Amino acid sequence: MFYHLIKYFSQQFDIPGAGMFLSLSFRASMAIILALVIGMIFGRRIIQFLQRKQIGEEVRNLGLEGQLQKRGTPTMGGIIILISILVPILLFGDLTNIYTQLMIISTLWLGLIGFIDDYIKVFRKNKEGLSGRYKIVGQVGLGLIVGCVMWLSPQIVVKEKFVGQTPRPQVEYVTDNGTRSTVYVTPAEKSIKTTIPFVKNNEFDYHWLIPGHGAQSDLWSWLVYVVMATLVITAVSNGANLTDGLDGLASGVSATIVVILGILAYLSGNIIYADYLNIMYIPFSGELVIFAAAFAGALFGFLWYNCYPAQVFMGDTGSLAIGGIIAVFALLIRKELLLPILCGIFFIESLSVILQVGYFKYTKRRYGEGRRIFLMSPLHHHFQKKGHFESKIVVRFWVIQLLLAAITIATLKIR
Repeated sequence: MFYHLIKYFSQQFDIPGAGMFLSLSFRASMAIILALVIGMIFGRRIIQFLQRKQIGEEVRNLGLEGQLQKRGTPTMGGIIILISILVPILLFGDLTNIYTQLMIISTLWLGLIGFIDDYIKVFRKNKEGLSGRYKIVGQVGLGLIVGCVMWLSPQIVVKEKFVGQTPRPQVEYVTDNGTRSTVYVTPAEKSIKTTIPFVKNNEFDYHWLIPGHGAQSDLWSWLVYVVMATLVITAVSNGANLTDGLDGLASGVSATIVVILGILAYLSGNIIYADYLNIMYIPFSGELVIFAAAFAGALFGFLWYNCYPAQVFMGDTGSLAIGGIIAVFALLIRKELLLPILCGIFFIESLSVILQVGYFKYTKRRYGEGRRIFLMSPLHHHFQKKGHFESKIVVRFWVIQLLLAAITIATLKIR
C-alpha cells in the first residue's frame, strides 16, 4: 500500500526523493525492520494471549532431558511469523507483481493448513491433529496452483543467458529505484527450465523428460513440472515440520535459508548480475527480495522468544508454512534443485525418520523384533539421547546450515 501510494503521488507530483522510497533496497530494509518490530514487540502480546487462553504444548514423556519442563509452553506461535511476514509485504511490496501475489497466497494457504492442524491438537485434544491425507491434499492443491500460474501467467518468463556478441533485441529493464531503461537480451521464453548445481551451462529443461515436440509434448512437460512442484512443496514443508523439535532449531535454520534465497532472487531479477554470473534472468522476480526480507525479519523476531529456553513454540502453524513458503520461493526463482543442498538440515532430518521407520519394519519382518539405526529420530533427538545439551545441538546445526548456505552460493560459480 505504501509502495503504491508513493508511486501514484510521484507520478502526479514531482516529489523529491521518491525514487529512494520506491527502490528495492529501501523497501527491503523497511520490510525486515518492520517484521522484526512486529515479531519482538507484538509477539509478546500474542504470547500473553496464548497463555491466557491456555493454548499450551502437550508433551509426551519420551525420556529426553528437560522435555517435561516444556509442558504448557504456548504453541501456535507461527501466527507471529505469519503476521510479521504479511504486514510488511502489504505495506512495502508491489501487490501487482505476480510473484508477490503467489507468495501471499502460499503463506495464507499453508498457514491455514497448519492452523487447522494445531487447532485440532489443542482444542479438540487430538494429538494426531489434521489427518495426513488432508495435509497432502492441501500441499498438492498449492502445487497445482503454483504450477498452473507459472504455466499460464504471461508475466512469468525467463530470458536466456547472453551468448557471445550476437545481436540481441531490446527489452525494457526495471532498475532498483523504479526507473526504466533499455538493454539488450535474448527474447523472453515461456519455459520450465531450472538450475542444476555444479553442472556446466547449469540449466535443466523439463521438456527433456518428454520426447517429441508440439502442444501435446508441452502439456505433458508442464504436468511433470506440476508433479515436481507438488513433491518439492510437500517434502520441504514436512522437513521443516520434523526439524521443529528443539528450541530455536527450525527458526534459526530457516532464517539462514531465507537470506540465501533472497540473495538468489536479487541476482536472478537483476539483468546486470544475471549477465555477469551467466545465470537465467527472470524479469520482475527481484520483487521477491521484499518478501525474503520480511520473512527473514519475521523468523529472527520469532527467534527472540523461541531460543532456548523457548517462551513459545511455532507449532504446525509455523513449521508447515515455513517449509512450504521456502519451497514455493525456490520454485519461482528456478532453484528447486538447489534445495537438497540449501535445505540439507531438513533433508537429513526427514531421511533419518524414513531410515528409522523403514529399518524397524524390515527387521521386525525378518527377525521378529524391530531394530533401530538411531537412538531416536528425527536426528536431533538422537544427539539428545547421546547426552548432548539441547542448546549445543541447535548451535551446531546452525553452523552446519551456514556451511550449506555457503556451498549454495558457491554453486553460482563452481560448475
